[in-house]
Amino acid sequence: MELESVPGVGAKTAAALRELDDPEAALRDGDVASLARAPGISEGRAARIARGAIRAEHDDPGGFTATKRAREIHEDALALLTERTVTDYAAKRLATIYPSGVRSRIEEVRSFAESAMAREPDPAVLDALSAVEPLAEPGDVRVRDRCLATRDAERYADAQAAIPEVSVEVVDDARQLAELARSYSTVVALDEAFAGVDIEGDVRVEPNALEEPESVVPERVLTFFARNRDRIRAAAEVHRVADLDAPCDLETLLSALDQLDADGSVSGDEELDRLATAVDDLDAAVSTAESVANDHLREAIEEQDVTIEGTDLLSLVERGAGVDSLLQRELADEYAAAVEKARDHLVDALALRDMEATARRAFPDEPAYPVEHSEDVVARLREELTAARDQRATRRKRELADDLAEMRADAAALVDAALELDVELAIARFADDFDCTMPELTESEGVAIEGGRSPLLDVPFDEVEPVDYTVEGVTVLSGVNSGGKTSTLDLVALVTTLAHMGLPVPAESARIGRISELHYHAKTQGTLDAGAFEATLREFGDLVADVDYRSGPAGDETDGDSEVTSGDSAAGTDDRPVMVLVDELESITEPGASAKIMAGILEALGERQATAIFVSHLARDIRAAAETDISIDGIEAKGLEDGELRVERSPVKGKLARSTPELIVEKLADDGADDGDGFYSDLLGKFE
Repeated sequence: MELESVPGVGAKTAAALRELDDPEAALRDGDVASLARAPGISEGRAARIARGAIRAEHDDPGGFTATKRAREIHEDALALLTERTVTDYAAKRLATIYPSGVRSRIEEVRSFAESAMAREPDPAVLDALSAVEPLAEPGDVRVRDRCLATRDAERYADAQAAIPEVSVEVVDDARQLAELARSYSTVVALDEAFAGVDIEGDVRVEPNALEEPESVVPERVLTFFARNRDRIRAAAEVHRVADLDAPCDLETLLSALDQLDADGSVSGDEELDRLATAVDDLDAAVSTAESVANDHLREAIEEQDVTIEGTDLLSLVERGAGVDSLLQRELADEYAAAVEKARDHLVDALALRDMEATARRAFPDEPAYPVEHSEDVVARLREELTAARDQRATRRKRELADDLAEMRADAAALVDAALELDVELAIARFADDFDCTMPELTESEGVAIEGGRSPLLDVPFDEVEPVDYTVEGVTVLSGVNSGGKTSTLDLVALVTTLAHMGLPVPAESARIGRISELHYHAKTQGTLDAGAFEATLREFGDLVADVDYRSGPAGDETDGDSEVTSGDSAAGTDDRPVMVLVDELESITEPGASAKIMAGILEALGERQATAIFVSHLARDIRAAAETDISIDGIEAKGLEDGELRVERSPVKGKLARSTPELIVEKLADDGADDGDGFYSDLLGKFE
């Protein structure tokens, strides 16, 4: 798939998508999680790109929801699904499922939905999903203690692009390389020419470093896993609770994650911890060791009687000797013991091993009071400890980064599978909550619904009365006010939309003729002015001119597959069947004119073998104005009981339903309210 051929993907977006391992597969599969990992691509935008790619893949022209009300029905259907997601990702992923007239796209989603309906929405799984999010690229990793070096300007540019986390320097010779080694802890030379050059410091010659960036910057991998640690753990828990097949050994992955701190440093390494603690505690340990020595020496002096003869005292004074000489002569053994205690304390406090000899030289043998450490030796010890710590940390980072790098693709697959499970469970919960079944999608026109219940009504779903309704061709749906005509129209629109999304529908069974466009015109509030009325008529005129028809113009029988020239706008295209739903079009103008207009529209749609349902109170007038037979169905009122309208919600085929006024007049006539003059009986006769 050519990336730029996808609607909404320009050169800049295509460049970002090419950063992914397999952008074509992500687009083809509608994989929002993978697409959102491209630089600068949000999940919402990823969903839009995925929809465009899906349409391109299936050669889908779009435009199924051809009117505002049709789009609202699609949005309502999506809302019913997204309300049952746990993750934000699943909600955006569901947005890639749209109603389509293309059979291949519908079948693709049907296959996914049928598998999803077999899922069991376990509360424990839903709870585990709450902590799962798509993996995020850190994007802010910066390493300042090492650099790359090269003599080649072209390789310099390649290095900057391949490993942007570190500085890249251009050097001409070994002398400049040595200067870099004094400024950085580690220098990685990219040129083979530097092999064998003896330079002080950590200088490594790695010509293949650009092909293995993790060896130079293990922080890249470690930071990625550290930032996503909780998400990966949550995805692993989802796999465990849902008993999903994991793409890798979960214990191995989780064990590796346990070795990471939140900041991307290595944890759980006793030797590294020892060295880090020794560096941090060095000054405090030296100070305490001095105190230990001086406390011992002070106690020794206080307990010992030292006698100095006058001649000795004069000798000491004449030579300028001080307490050091006195200590050396009188307390040499005690001083040695005090220093030994200081050395032992320093070694033990810092758990020193290889550097014990250096640590012991921190306290000199020459007697002095108070006992003081050698600053040069302590500085050297600090350098050795720091170098050992950093070398150990670097080695452990590389080892852990190598292990985790091999599991990065599996970790991404683990999280993606958990997120996709949320999508499947949303469909399963939708199907379960609304007693859904997979509809039969046919190539013939019409719709047949048995036991359909609309979840769009403002009543609890278990209180919704089931509706059976079958329509082929064009039909006028009549019925009393508040009898459920609009609800029935919404049900037909919802079932048709869901079927063309490839999803289950809220019905015991349903057969839906495949269409390319759904035109649903909601009830207009109030009579339209002349301009708006003209615009409405133009809209229906364009619709009639464009829709597909199977029987040819005005009775000219064709087989439905005959070739039509592009200039014949009345014929449209063979693969553009439509459904037209209209709610009380009579409200746009005077009733008499409305009946004639609707009769003409229905006749034109009937000639073109469209499926159409017009809800109207003017069914009798429409039939009278039509030059062909127009089917009329009715939502039959059973009557009035205690002032309440009792209705049979399923439309009756071929039945002109009685209006509410007729029912009231009938009730008055039946109740004997005529008082012998036959007034109500005569009124009732006017309805016949």
